[in-house]
Amino acid sequence: MQLAQRLDRISEPQTIKMAKLSRELKAQGIDIIDLSLGEPDFRTPQHICDAAAQAMVDGYTKYTPVAGVPELRQAVCTKLKRDNGLDYLPEHIVVSTGAKQSLANAVLCLINPGDEAIIPTPYWVTYAALVTLSEGKPVFVPCGIETDFKICPDTLEAAITDKTRLFMFSSPCNPTGTVYTRDELAALAAVFERYPHITIISDEIYEYINYSGKHESIAQFDSIKDRVVLVNGFSKGFAMTGWRLGYIAANKELAVACEKLQAQFTSGTNSIAQRAAIAALLGDLTPSMDMVRAFAERKEYVIKNLARIEGIKINNPAGAFYAFPDVSSFFGKTDGETVMNTAEDVAMYLLHKGHVTVVDGAAFGSPNNIRISFATSMDNLIEAIKRIQYALDKLK
Repeated sequence: MQLAQRLDRISEPQTIKMAKLSRELKAQGIDIIDLSLGEPDFRTPQHICDAAAQAMVDGYTKYTPVAGVPELRQAVCTKLKRDNGLDYLPEHIVVSTGAKQSLANAVLCLINPGDEAIIPTPYWVTYAALVTLSEGKPVFVPCGIETDFKICPDTLEAAITDKTRLFMFSSPCNPTGTVYTRDELAALAAVFERYPHITIISDEIYEYINYSGKHESIAQFDSIKDRVVLVNGFSKGFAMTGWRLGYIAANKELAVACEKLQAQFTSGTNSIAQRAAIAALLGDLTPSMDMVRAFAERKEYVIKNLARIEGIKINNPAGAFYAFPDVSSFFGKTDGETVMNTAEDVAMYLLHKGHVTVVDGAAFGSPNNIRISFATSMDNLIEAIKRIQYALDKLK
């Protein structure tokens, strides 16, 4: 069998690879603490589950419209107005099987062969893969810890060419936890005003997991709103990872294009999950806020204690549930058996010697870092930090 060459352009996401390795070692009876996946350890709130159960009783078990049931598309509009002050109509909303499909739809509808997409690094692993699958060219713009991993207007403008068609970023950011302020987004919007050929994909899936105050969306600036594709979903803020539900808010032309594309891939999203999503958006947000408070407590513990480890350099994330420490000071060191030459070496060392799973930062375009998820219990985090410190202290 000869497989398609496009498969050679992408690789298995490191996040999934490390989770797989963790499961394999656990199956061998090894006590592994998995800090690799970005998945809340909380249960989906009961009122959302109740809505799904009622949907089955009420017979919501048939095919759904490709772009989403009308009630959910309207609920998304209600949420965007309530939480973000953004005015959208249901015809601007397309519901998909997870925010990852929402991103894929948008990229595939926007990128032609040879088009460039600017991606500030660190970035979520799938952005570049989607651009590559679209036969476009990812243009990476490194953003270091000294700027809290944020792209600045001058750096953005310097990366723009006549081939630039897309800018992709997330706030709050996976993997860094970086959150852009309104003023910072306004400065970026001012750049985009001068380049009307660029569309902006704003990944806001971690919107509710924000420790710095009100979430700010780049879609709030009227001068560029029609060129912003706002991507969001239910996995993070509502602990609904397995429900596979995401959406875009975009101009009508792109929304229609994404609906057309999705019709040939998955068609309409799960009917029962959509009824649950309505309850999530319009129902009680207290469980989500309680979850965020727990993440904030965990974050404070993890960042404080990682910062105490000699050789670790780390920022203080304002959102999401990740720490993204720089571990380059350990390169060239050894425990007497294994030499650390890369962040991947450090990640594998922590897995096999510390029995803690983390993700190599190279997967996110930042080869000096590792990503540590604190979306697990405080007991796990306390033990994991002890193991990390013990393992790293052995490197000389």
